[in-house]
Amino acid sequence: MTTIDGTVITPLRVIPDERGWLMEILRCDAPHFQAFGQVYMTTAYPQVVKAWHYHKKQTDNFTCVHGMMKVALYDAREESPTRGNLVEAFIGDRNPALVTVPPGVYHGFKAIGSEIAIFVSVPTLPYDYRDPDEFRLPPDTPEIPYDWGLLPGLKHG
Repeated sequence: MTTIDGTVITPLRVIPDERGWLMEILRCDAPHFQAFGQVYMTTAYPQVVKAWHYHKKQTDNFTCVHGMMKVALYDAREESPTRGNLVEAFIGDRNPALVTVPPGVYHGFKAIGSEIAIFVSVPTLPYDYRDPDEFRLPPDTPEIPYDWGLLPGLKHG
């Protein structure tokens, strides 16, 4: 499997009982934990792509808590030993995992299957409305050698 320096995909443990189930997503004593910025949730309808973006300062920690999503990561960092590497992972109901993405790595996801995908993120910095640490490319950019399988006529990004 291809890797990207500094990225981590951590399987998450689901703990079921007669009342339902619990899944820890990120703990402050986890080896990949750095800092707490905020917690947010976003959704994507089936087949919708939300890509590409990277951060210069923050590390992202995210998972899919409902549905399934295809996550793609691309290392565009000049000094990285894994520059140019792509990683693809499928996470969600059927494969719970936390994705940790360091600064400088492009990332995005596509909701797959027939259900809405619900994404929970715990970045290391809060969102700065005046000066966002977010740098974007369109999903079909020629700068990243990845095909999201975009459906004609749907607006993605």
